[in-house]
Amino acid sequence: MKILGIESSCDETAAAVVEDGRTVKSNIIASSLEEHKLYGGVVPEIASRRHAESISGVVKEALMQADCTMDDIDAIAVTFAPGLIGALLVGVNFAKGLAAAADKPLVPVHHLRSHIASNYLTSDLEPPFLCLIVSGGHSHIVAVNSYTDYEIIGKTRDDAAGEALDKAGRTMGLPYPGGISIDKISKTGNSDAYAFPHPKVDGAPFDFSFSGLKTSVINTVHNAEQKGERINIPDLAASFQKNVVDCLISNLEKVSEKFGYNKIVLAGGVSANSLLRSKSEQLCRKHNRKLYLPELKYCGDNAAMVASQGYYEYLAGVRAESSLNAYATMPIDIVNF
Repeated sequence: MKILGIESSCDETAAAVVEDGRTVKSNIIASSLEEHKLYGGVVPEIASRRHAESISGVVKEALMQADCTMDDIDAIAVTFAPGLIGALLVGVNFAKGLAAAADKPLVPVHHLRSHIASNYLTSDLEPPFLCLIVSGGHSHIVAVNSYTDYEIIGKTRDDAAGEALDKAGRTMGLPYPGGISIDKISKTGNSDAYAFPHPKVDGAPFDFSFSGLKTSVINTVHNAEQKGERINIPDLAASFQKNVVDCLISNLEKVSEKFGYNKIVLAGGVSANSLLRSKSEQLCRKHNRKLYLPELKYCGDNAAMVASQGYYEYLAGVRAESSLNAYATMPIDIVNF
C-alpha cells in the first residue's frame, strides 16, 4: 500500500511516498529556513506564502522520485494539527483538492503522532513503548499503546524544551535555530561553568517546566552586560543545554521505572540533539532498556513520517471528509477532525 504524505505545519513544505508504513520511496522537503533566519524565528505569514508557492511542485517531485502516479497511490495523508494555522491550511486544502480530483481516501494525521512514526521508517519498532517527544513546540512523555492509541504521562506546563533552547540561543547571540547552534558550540564548553535551577512541578512529578530555565539564562546574560562582564558563550551554552537535557532524562527515567517499559523512543526535532541522544543511551544501558532513535534526517519535519503514520491511521479506519479543517492546537491522545 502506497501512501502520499503531505506536511506543512511550520516552515517545511514536504511530500513523500511511503509503502506499507515502513519503506520510503521518496521524501521531498522545500524549506524556507534561510528566509526565517533573517528574523530570528519562523514568521507565520512568510511560511504560509512559501507553502502555497512550493506545495504543487513538491508533491509532483515526490511522485516522480517514487516512480509512480496518483493512480498508484492508495490514500493521501496530511498533517492537520497542531501547528501554524495558516501553514497547516495550505497543506490541508491542497490535500483535500487532490483527494477529490484523484478520488482517493483522505487521512488526517496529528503532527506529534507522525514524529513518533519517524522511528518506524528505519527500525522494527512496534508498540507498546514509551516515547519522549521533544520539539520547538512540545515536550511530552507518551505511552504508545498501539499505532493509534496514546496516553500522555508527562508534559511541559509552559515552554517546550526546544523553544527554551532557541530563545536562550538567541539571547546568547547565536544563529537561528538556537537549539542547533547551542548543540554545536556546547562541544567546546564546560557544562559545569554556570549553575541553573532544576525546575519541578508540584503535584506532577512527570511534568516539565522550562520557562524558569529560559529566564535564568536571559538574566545571566543581561546581568553580565550591565556589569560589563564577559560571558563565555560555549560554557554558558553547554551548562544550559546540560540542565535542559537533565530535566528531560530525569523524568523519562522516573516514568520508565514506574511503568516498566523496556522500549524507550525519542521523537521530534530536539531528538537530534547530540547530548540528549547520548544521555538516552546511558539511561537505557543503566536500566537494560532498548533505545530507538530516529535517523537524523527524519528528526525534523518531513512528510515520510506523515505517510507512515497515515498508513496506520488508514488501517484503523480513519478517514476525513472534504470538510476537514486545520487546528493550531490539539492533544495527541484525543484527535477530532
